[in-house]
Formats: sequence, C-alpha cells, structure tokens
Amino acid sequence: FRGRYPTAELELRDPEIPVEADLLAFTPLIPLNPDESGIPCAIFEWTIRNRSAAPVRAAVVGSMLNPALFSGFDEHDNLRSYPGGPARNRPRADGQTHGVFFEGPEVGDTELAFGNAVIAAIAPEVTTKPEWFRGGWYDTLREFWDDLSADGCLTELDPDRVAAKGMVGPEIVNIVPGSIGVPIDLASGESRTITFIISWYFPNRLNGWYTAAPSVAPTARVRYSTRFTDAWEVARYVARNLSQLKAATADFRDALFESTLPRAVIDAVAGTMPVPRTNTCFWLADGHFFGWEGCSDHGGSCHGNCNHVWAYAQTLAFLYPSLEMDMLRTAFLDEVEPSGKMRFRAESHFGTTFKKQQAAADGQLGSIIRVWRTFLLTGDRGFLAELWPNVRKCLDYSLTTWDTDGDGVLDGEQHNTYDIEFWGPNPLTGILLLGALRAAEEMAIRLDDPAAAHYRGIYERGRVRLDDLLWNGDYYEQRLEDVDQHPYQHGQGCLSDQLLGQQLAHVAQLGHLLPEEHVGAALDAITRYNFLAPLGNHANLQRTYAFADEAGLILCSWPRGGRPRLPFVYSDEVWTGVEYQVAAHLIFEGRTREGLSLVEALRARHDGYRRNPWNEVECGHHYARSMASWALIPALTGFRCDVDRRSLWFDPVENISSVTFQTLFTCGAGWGVYAQSARDSQAHPVLVVLGGNLDGFTVYVGERSWRVIEGRLGGAEPEPPG
Repeated sequence: FRGRYPTAELELRDPEIPVEADLLAFTPLIPLNPDESGIPCAIFEWTIRNRSAAPVRAAVVGSMLNPALFSGFDEHDNLRSYPGGPARNRPRADGQTHGVFFEGPEVGDTELAFGNAVIAAIAPEVTTKPEWFRGGWYDTLREFWDDLSADGCLTELDPDRVAAKGMVGPEIVNIVPGSIGVPIDLASGESRTITFIISWYFPNRLNGWYTAAPSVAPTARVRYSTRFTDAWEVARYVARNLSQLKAATADFRDALFESTLPRAVIDAVAGTMPVPRTNTCFWLADGHFFGWEGCSDHGGSCHGNCNHVWAYAQTLAFLYPSLEMDMLRTAFLDEVEPSGKMRFRAESHFGTTFKKQQAAADGQLGSIIRVWRTFLLTGDRGFLAELWPNVRKCLDYSLTTWDTDGDGVLDGEQHNTYDIEFWGPNPLTGILLLGALRAAEEMAIRLDDPAAAHYRGIYERGRVRLDDLLWNGDYYEQRLEDVDQHPYQHGQGCLSDQLLGQQLAHVAQLGHLLPEEHVGAALDAITRYNFLAPLGNHANLQRTYAFADEAGLILCSWPRGGRPRLPFVYSDEVWTGVEYQVAAHLIFEGRTREGLSLVEALRARHDGYRRNPWNEVECGHHYARSMASWALIPALTGFRCDVDRRSLWFDPVENISSVTFQTLFTCGAGWGVYAQSARDSQAHPVLVVLGGNLDGFTVYVGERSWRVIEGRLGGAEPEPPG
C-alpha cells in the first residue's frame, strides 16, 4: 500500500493466483477548484494482469450495503435500517456505465434521511446482483460465493428468493448488499483496467451546528445538490469526465510528492490536507463554507468557524482561496457587532448566538492578518474593499478594549485559544496586535486610505513598548504583578505560541514585527525548553497526544521557575498545529535543521502504526489547527505572491536539495511546479503552470525576473521537471 494523498495505491500479489491486481483509488482533488474537489464520489481503478503462461478468466466485483437505508446500530451492534418495506436496490445502465442504484427511505426531499447512492463500473460487459439472498446463518454469503465462483458472473435473483427468511427482524435485514461484476478474459501477459465508482447524494444537513434554529427551516442543502439531482447523475458525470479528473488529480499529487522538499514536510502537508473534505467542514448550497474545530466520533467538535483555531490554518487559503474568502466574509460581515467586537464562533447565518459573548483577542487579530494574506493570494480588490470597514472596526475595538492605557500593548482581559483569558501584557496577543496593525497598514495603502499612517504610528509605539516590557533576555514572557491573582496564566513561562503573530506575519509578507535577534533567540528558547525528545518523564495530567517514548513540543515550560499554582489550561499538552507553526517559523528565521527536526518528530508519531497519517487529533479528529502545516512550503521555498500586482517570488533555503530544487506552488491565480538548479544560482529556472492562468505574471528569483508566457517562463519551452 502506498498512500500519497489524494491517491491510494494498492498492489495485490499471491504466488498461488495467476493474476496481479493493482488499485488506484482517489476522490478528485484539484487546487483552486473546490467544486470538482467536492464531487461526492470515490473512484477505484483496478488493473488486472495475467502473469501466467496460459489464458485466464477473471472477474472484478464491487459490493456494497445500501448506505441510504442505514440508520444506526441496535444494542448488539447489528445494522438498523429506516422502516418502509424491503430494500430498494435497482440495476441501472447508461452507455458503458452500469451499476446498482441504492434508494433510500420514502421520506420527503427535505428530510435528513433523504438520499441515495450508487456503485457502478465502466465496462462494456457487466453482471449484477442488485440484491443479495437474505437467508439464515451464513446463507447470504454462501449463495453469493457459489454464484460468483461457478463462472465469474453474478446472477440477479428474483424478488421471492431475495426475500427468503432471515435470522433477524425486518428493520435490520432491509439493508441488503448489492454487487456489480466485470468478467474479463486475459491472454498471457495481457492486462486490463476496470474503473468502479461509488457515488452518493445526501443533499440535506441540519440548518445549523448542533440543532436547527427555531425560526428557520430545519435542514439546508449542501453545495453539490446545486450540480446533481441524485447519485446516478454523479456517477455519470464522473464517468464522462474521468480522464480530466484523474489527470488533474495526478498532476497535483505528483507536483507535491515529486518535489525535492524534505519527505517529512511532504508527509505533513499531505497528511493534513484532508481536513476541508472531512466532516470537520461543510459547504452549503448558498455558497457558505463552515468548519468545526474537528470531529467527534458521532458529531462535530467545537462549532462555529472558531477564529482562534482557524487563524493557524494555511491549507484552505492556499488550496481553495475562494472558500477561505467566504469564511472571512462570514467573520467580518456577519459576526462583527457595531462596536467592532467579532463573535468568535459564527452562528448568525443560522439565526443563533453562542452563549459566550466575548471576543477572542487572538482570533480577532489573527483574522485581520488572514484578510491581508488572502488578498495577496487572490488579488481580489472587491473582497478587500468589502471587508475593510469592519477590519478597521475590529482593530479599533481591540485597541480601545484590550489596550486599557493606550500604549500599543494589550493588557486587559483577553480571551484566547486556550479557552481562558490572559490578563496583562503577554506575547501571544501582543505580537498578534502588531501583526494586525501592519496588515491594516498595508490594506490601507492598497486602498488609498490615509488610516495607514495612523496604524503605522501605533505599531511603531507598540513594538518598542512590548519588547521593553516582555523581553527577559531569553524569550518573551507575560507581565503580571501576581500571576496567581487570575487563574490560568503563564507568567514567566516560555510559551510555544509566543511568536504566533510573527509567524503569521511572515506568511502574510509583513516582515519582522520585533527585533530580529530577539525573535531568533526566543525561537531558540522554545526549542531548547519545550521540545522534549523524548518526552520521557514529562508530567501531563491533561489530554495525551504523545507518549513518553516519543518526541514532542509541549505548549509551555517554566525554565526560570514561577510556574503558577493553576497554569493555563492545556499547558502540558502537545498540539500538532502549534508544532507546525513553530517549525515553519524556525525555517523562516534560518533555523532549518531545528524546524525539520520538529516536523520529523511529529510525523514519526503519525507513521501509520501508532497513529493515522491522515488524521491529526486535538479536540476532535481532523483538527483544523493542523492545517498550519502548509506554512512549511513558503518557509522552505521562499514562495511569495502578490496577485494584485501579478508577481511571484521564489527564494528556496539553502541545502534542502543537493542537485535540483523543485516544488509545488499555489496561489489564487494558478498553480504548478517551479524548479531551479541548486548548484548554480544563475541557471535558468523552470516554471510549469498546471492550473489557472499566470500569463503576464512576473517571476522574481534573486535579482532576476521573467515573464510567464503560455504557462512557461519567458515563453521558452524548457523540459518540464520530472
């Protein structure tokens, strides 16, 4: 098995069987195209090869229970079905696409249970068993195997045989498998590829987070319902467009996995890329995109586009910037009160309000930086102008509410991602304020707003004051007269997140917010005190995401003493999202070896044996904060963009490739592969645009520049990177 997200490849070999079987499985993933990346389908491409000297008869069969009738489990973990009579599995065909259509319960088309599914094969000759025999004990499997093994074909049963007596009640046996098979004859050495499609259509979800609002419809339609009417239409679309969907998905996969980026970095980016396509996120028919913090086993975990968690995430903005723009529109247009306070959990769209009324200082300020970063990626001046008035409101609210003495340093009650309030000047929110001020200055300049000078003045005053207050000669600490006066502070502790605002500023191309030498020294302190390899006897009485024999970055340590009697919540835990942001920041500051060591340790914990490589858990599965991993790409490649000014930059760090440097790049206008010689900085770089349109853009490498013409640099046709 080889997992290279978004594809999985499987090789089946058995010396006693005369054929080899290879599988390529994927759901289409195409950067900048969330609609094609959100098709409700899975594609299974089987290649069967006869390695014997004689001809063979073979068959590939796909089987699936009717998922549309599934309504949970009984007390003995038996499947339960919706009531309403016998299973409804029907054969269907359209040209060379043949399949079984799984109908759901007979309910209204606005009910949550409404929906259907398909398993189909693309082949000229197929056999089907839409409904399996329902007997007692193991009769069901016995009949299926005897039928298939007799001649490699499936036989459709008449309804009377299907409905033979079962061992269990009718509410369970209604969920009946259906199968489709493709018989093939292969000469010696011959191979044949057969494609199966699983598609689904469940267009309704709760019109809200946990429950529907009483004043609105109880269900809402999901995005793909605007394109398709049922699962069969999905299967037909995939079959007709398979070659393009497969090619674009493979191009993206290869652009990432054939890059010369360190293997652990590729693994990290790919391993966290599934988050937007898991149940952590949902996309409604009206275009609104929402995200939980993560998923629990039976529902969402921590609702509402939580802005202090999503501020860490970079993947969505670089892969699907239109969805990131929608989340930011929700934050700034729907959740900002007249005062400028931003509700940190989005509920307005559903007519509800989160019980905690305060704003989150880190989330509100981080969201301002996100707006500038996203503008650079998209060049959408309409988006920037639309949000700018409320960006100003949010920043002004932060200055008047959390900076009680007007010195440019926050010192009031500051709610944050640790689900508590920091009091007094502290580096987490303090540096985020500096980043938000710089982002606002840049936005104002781009929009010809004289407020740029105002924000610049506060920034210059605040950066000097914060450095004077919080720098202890080793790292930035919280200043509080009595750290135990308020529970859950960090005081003299070395906080791993102390420089989050600076890391976000680097991704958003805002430069250093504080003295560069202090920033570097603080990063060194975070690595020295908080990265434990292994964790050993580190005492953690909270949630455990890493074990004693593993390495990890704890959220805080107290190397100078002064640990509060009740330190801030989660302080002893290990969070992958924080590890990624610190690792990327280390690389931005020239500490590549230290940053990569952090990533390697993290991914060693998600090696497929100890933990799922494609599911990093914090407060829930597929946790949004883990998407901080994408920042590793610009950190290592020096990739920057200003789509508004049609400019791209590349400046890879030294010594990450011995011969040729090659990387994936993405921005809102296009994506592709960039390569250059690692030994000769004057070598002609190569850029290949694989999606979007970057013609007319200027690409800067060092002191030189090229224009993109017809998807290449300077209009030349260099050999594409391999």
